Amino acid sequence: MSAMRVRKAVFPAAGLGTRFLPATKAQPKEMLPLVDKPTIQYVVEEAVRAGDRIEAEVERIGVLANRVVAP
Repeated sequence: MSAMRVRKAVFPAAGLGTRFLPATKAQPKEMLPLVDKPTIQYVVEEAVRAGDRIEAEVERIGVLANRVVAP
């Protein structure tokens, strides 16, 4: 049996991030740096490693939704 490859991934990123205050006052929690890059980047990179070609979508709902920007 061959391993299944990831082709599509949706990353829900919602909530106000109140448990991470004051760090999340100006920046969404998924964009907070973890070591040397945003937290969400680790998740996206892992999904990319799991598939040959991947269509990724980050769904951000909330007050700071417009602050999640792909490099």
